[in-house]
Amino acid sequence: MTDQGIADSGSNESVKKYAKYLLFMAGLGGLLYGMDVGIISHALPYIRATSTYSDGDISQVVAAVLLGSVLSSLFAGWMADKLGRKWMIVISAALFLLSIPVICWSDNNLGMLMGGRILMGISGGLLGVVVPLYLAECLGASERGKGTGMFQLMLTIGLVFTALIGSAVTYYFGPADAANVAKETKEWAWQLIFWVSALPGIVLVLGALFLSESPRWLYQRGKEEDALKSLSRNNPEDEAKAILEEMRASDEADKKARAEMAEAAKGDSLLQKKYIVPFVLAVVILACTQATGINSVLNYSVEVFQQSGLGEKAGIADIAIKVTNVVMTLVAMTLVDKKGRKFLLKLGTIGIIVGLAGVGGAFYSFEGDRTDVLDKIKVENNALNIDLSKPETQAMLGLKGEKGEQLILNVTQGTGTKVYIAEVGKDKGDKIDIKATNWEEPTIVELILPWSGRSVFNSEDPAMATGQPMALTVSKAQVGMCPSPTTGWIVTVFFILFIAFYAVGPGVCVWLALSELMPTRIRSVGMSIGLFINQAVSTTIAGTFLPWAGSWGYSGVFFTLAGCTVIYFLTAAFWLPETKGRTLEEIEAYFTTGKMPKRKDEEEEQEA
Repeated sequence: MTDQGIADSGSNESVKKYAKYLLFMAGLGGLLYGMDVGIISHALPYIRATSTYSDGDISQVVAAVLLGSVLSSLFAGWMADKLGRKWMIVISAALFLLSIPVICWSDNNLGMLMGGRILMGISGGLLGVVVPLYLAECLGASERGKGTGMFQLMLTIGLVFTALIGSAVTYYFGPADAANVAKETKEWAWQLIFWVSALPGIVLVLGALFLSESPRWLYQRGKEEDALKSLSRNNPEDEAKAILEEMRASDEADKKARAEMAEAAKGDSLLQKKYIVPFVLAVVILACTQATGINSVLNYSVEVFQQSGLGEKAGIADIAIKVTNVVMTLVAMTLVDKKGRKFLLKLGTIGIIVGLAGVGGAFYSFEGDRTDVLDKIKVENNALNIDLSKPETQAMLGLKGEKGEQLILNVTQGTGTKVYIAEVGKDKGDKIDIKATNWEEPTIVELILPWSGRSVFNSEDPAMATGQPMALTVSKAQVGMCPSPTTGWIVTVFFILFIAFYAVGPGVCVWLALSELMPTRIRSVGMSIGLFINQAVSTTIAGTFLPWAGSWGYSGVFFTLAGCTVIYFLTAAFWLPETKGRTLEEIEAYFTTGKMPKRKDEEEEQEA
């Protein structure tokens, strides 16, 4: 072999290694994004067991990540243009790392915990925009699908990773509702879930420092020599030069096209069918995607499984649904260009409806048999004391004294509401003892299952500043049997069905379909508005999930989400055009004329 041949061989080997490194870093970005969503699921029961937060507070803690994602997604593109793609990846991973000590050291400070969660959400929102953008600008046309697929796949693996961490912590320290586990141990348990999750963030921060900046970003700033160097790390030298020439030609063509578009748009009103219809369709689909409850049910999955009767085995069910998400995402990636977006969205939404309705039906099997006893619950001297171990209390509530009978109360003081559950025959879980407290001198009271630990109502209501206790009220009181493990596994089966069909349908298809729907003139603004609405719906559901479940029951929540998905199916079935294999110009023409131009292969089939 000649010296030149040896040099070329070494160069090609270097290019291959860097391409793998680039995909590995992109995968870590997806992993962190997935962890942003999934990390709270297993930590949540421990936080509830060791904090003074109401159901509304807990829901806001969960929703804070989604709120942070909304905020960061609004300016992620602008920051990536100003600072560069590489440094935004470094900054995003650093923000993820910074959020962890803020969360872990919050020490029952709701504001600090919320701040840490928002910071984590900002990190996720930035990663979700910048990493795919960086990949699109660094990878060749034949590699972009692999890069985007890697990001999405690692996102689902991030959910599995946090589920495994949470299950390991639960196995080692004991479940959050265990009466024999000390409060300090439970605090360390949920903090450890966050600390261990910092490891991929550390790798991404350090690893991203060795990435090259995006060649497209460098070229746009007149740094052609640096752009060529960046291209050469991921492409053989001759291909790198050819790509640079393509960038020059594309830049000239883009300038010409923008000028022509600006000229053509003069006098072209945005209030036309070709703009309004795809915009409204995009907004409805994006809103319905989150109205399935996907982000919320992933965040609250352990809580849902515990309430369905699985108890300590909730972690196993959580791992099962997240592994399902990974597997079905792989399946969807192989089907999307074969079956088309419309077909998979219809198939996916039908499966989601069945899954959500099945979960709702399983919960209704025991929630529907509960009896209202609100008229029998008396608050005396601004305090509530109920002992289900006493026969007279059981008789008063119409209970038979059988093990497993429950009393469920929604108790409100000030702006805080919590659901309390006492169970007949449950040691240290058969009493409810609540005293009204004031802001200056809170009284710590014993909290019963399912959140073993201690609790107090801490409200930011201005009236609390007077030092006088807020009125203690009971808004809902029911008795019934606690759910069985069999019911919990039925919930798990339908939950898996929901996740599987979400991954096959909306999980992969929605972003492809919507990026293709928007006409060129309104694409950037329209997608920004649609994404904002998407995240706003997600944040709203997550922020109200627990109070909603406490008021309507879990069956009411899941039946409502199934109803929203019916709207999703109808939209996909009757109004969404199939965009597979269509150019953007053909799709835009469809919204102008109402007819999709026939492809050449379709014309040949018709002639045959």
